[in-house]
Amino acid sequence: MPPARRRDGPLDGLRVIDCSGMISGGFATAQLADFGADVVMVEHPEHEDPIREWPPFDGDTSLWWKSVGRNKRCITLDLSDERGRNLLLDLVADADLFFENFRPGTLERWNLDPDVLRGVNEELVVVRLSGYGQTGPRREKPGFGTVAEGLSGWAHVNGFPDSEPLLPPISLADLTAAQFAVQASMFAIFERDVGRGGSGEGQVIDVSLYEPLFRLFLGDVEAYDKLDRVPERTGNRHPSAAPRNVYETADGYVTLSASSQRIFENVADAIGKPGLVDDPRFADNDARIEHVDALDAEIEAWTSQRPTSEVIETMEANDAIVGPVYDIADIHEDDQYDARDDIVEVDDADVGPTKTAAAVPKFSRTPGGVDHLGPRHGEHNDAVYRDELGLDADAYAALRDDDVI
Repeated sequence: MPPARRRDGPLDGLRVIDCSGMISGGFATAQLADFGADVVMVEHPEHEDPIREWPPFDGDTSLWWKSVGRNKRCITLDLSDERGRNLLLDLVADADLFFENFRPGTLERWNLDPDVLRGVNEELVVVRLSGYGQTGPRREKPGFGTVAEGLSGWAHVNGFPDSEPLLPPISLADLTAAQFAVQASMFAIFERDVGRGGSGEGQVIDVSLYEPLFRLFLGDVEAYDKLDRVPERTGNRHPSAAPRNVYETADGYVTLSASSQRIFENVADAIGKPGLVDDPRFADNDARIEHVDALDAEIEAWTSQRPTSEVIETMEANDAIVGPVYDIADIHEDDQYDARDDIVEVDDADVGPTKTAAAVPKFSRTPGGVDHLGPRHGEHNDAVYRDELGLDADAYAALRDDDVI
């Protein structure tokens, strides 16, 4: 287990003021921080990011927070106070990115809307995350990822044909929106600094929770428009390729996909039934989709009689594409994860030496890294307000005593 160490990533020099909380904004800025950005996260002096109260806990410390807050610096600030508002404007004056995920209209109520923010820094890129976006009839409604997973169409297609719609066991809408927010912010920085010679201007990016998930449904909008086709639940199968499923083994499960003709032929050889290739029911992908029940039965009749290790070994020897179904304990013991240093260890003041997921993807010259896990509430107030903004001791003490910071 290699120790985590800070390395200058590709975003070294990028400054981010993060007024978001919870998952979507938190994960987006964590990604930026992993790759070298200086992320200054702003929390209310009295009301911490709710993620700090999410289980699982090590003692009184949320391990969720330790993950999503990593590599950031944390300060406290009351944005509804005029003095807090002015301090925020000082913070964004030399920032590249500003993230927020308040309910639409909140920044405007505090006189901190994007026009005001960009009034002190025309190069600032403002990233706004919300349930439904800044426009439309739902814009002012509170939105969580669970609702977005239903609204996007995702829950409708997730699950088995005879089951109710299923929500994911992770915060899928938030995490997907976070990734879209990261890529969009990089698009905007490129346009500002490089594209068309560099406009030199920032802009506002509007990210909802439901639209990034909706965008993942490739071909479905077109299929409904042209064919009136509404996708339905298919369990672990894929509606456009067969075989593709989770297959039971004698001691567990394997995943298998054969979405090309050559790979299907390799699967048929692996299970000792090369004649399946000549069966008209399985002659091509369209036929295999139509007769997928029979095809899956043929494959599982073979896998269910053998341990997982033998199934994988035999399949791989025949150049079929197969893999195990891991839990988190399996991942910690896997040679592939180990070889790529996908889990690193960080020494934390609250919970001690702790393993965490490494920064991904891998960069050849300027890799990301993990310097520290999520900081304590307001841990970097002195460094930011005294050392960077230059507040004297009396002004700093007054702000602290008045609960502005």
